[in-house]
Amino acid sequence: MGDEATAPADGSTAGDEGIECAGVEAWFTEHAPEVTLPLRFERIAGGLSNLTYRVTDAAGGRWALRRPPLGKTLGSAHDMAREHRVLSALVPTEVPVPPLVGLCEDERVTGTPFYVMEFVEGPILRGLAEAEISFPREEDRRQIGMRVADTLAGIHAVDPVAVGLGELGRKQDYVARQLRRWHGQWEKSKTRELGAIDRVHERLSARIPEQGPATLVHGDYRLDNMILTPSGEVAAVVDWELCTLGDPLADVGTLMAYWPERGEGAIALGAPANLAPGFPTRDELTARYAEASGRDISELDFFLALGYWKLAIILEGVYARYAAGAYGEVPAGIQAFAQMVERLAEAAEDTEGSG
Repeated sequence: MGDEATAPADGSTAGDEGIECAGVEAWFTEHAPEVTLPLRFERIAGGLSNLTYRVTDAAGGRWALRRPPLGKTLGSAHDMAREHRVLSALVPTEVPVPPLVGLCEDERVTGTPFYVMEFVEGPILRGLAEAEISFPREEDRRQIGMRVADTLAGIHAVDPVAVGLGELGRKQDYVARQLRRWHGQWEKSKTRELGAIDRVHERLSARIPEQGPATLVHGDYRLDNMILTPSGEVAAVVDWELCTLGDPLADVGTLMAYWPERGEGAIALGAPANLAPGFPTRDELTARYAEASGRDISELDFFLALGYWKLAIILEGVYARYAAGAYGEVPAGIQAFAQMVERLAEAAEDTEGSG
């Protein structure tokens, strides 16, 4: 939702693909009284599952609208009411999230449920170039990295019961359920056979670490799911679609899967922002999280393998949806997704084997 990464639409009041302009304008008139019609919609680049749009009115006011992807969706990840519930519960806490405007579950408005947030200004570090341009000082980048760890510890410190999320998900056997769920998603969305996915599933299922008390788990926690302030503070954590209750170390493993070491050959799309000089290494980041949270991270290799494996399956689903036209026009270079799935599956197998 930051102002740094957008995919421009045609700018017409007819709206972007996935938006019925007249219905959404009527909803805004009722729920955002300060709005000045007409509205303009622009798809925001970045997220590869649920879709986010920048909404701009005639007076320059801006909001962010979130809806499921076009076409067929899988499971609770695209449940707008659930995602809205998580954000609503976190607004009063110290976890930085965007302020909310409202939820629309009436599919007559634009063909699907959606919710609207206030637009949070600020850079999103989707890659190396954004990091170097937005924060040229290495010390600033280092501090941003440390805030990534501190913010994750803060999310895991929230008492789910106290904020009304005690029934968000089952608290026990999180990893076993994740392994079952994502292997099932693989079976639904795979476009080819990939033996490493099945082997890692089997091996991880055989050695699940004992889980401590359940916490909120973001589910897709990474640097480019944060909007920063110009000084490098965390303005908002976004993309809560996979949030549930479970083992907090799963979030750490996911973060590490998105945080490659310099020189190892980045296992990520493009050049990740953390490869810019100044960002902490994996060891420094996990040490900071351990200090801030007080948690034992000795089983982190297991959760890194789980993170790679899960990311491979997520990207296979994205690849399948792109190929089916769920995000509109099929982009050039889509085969890079298929190749990335294979590399991530191999990384999961290598990491699991070293654990």
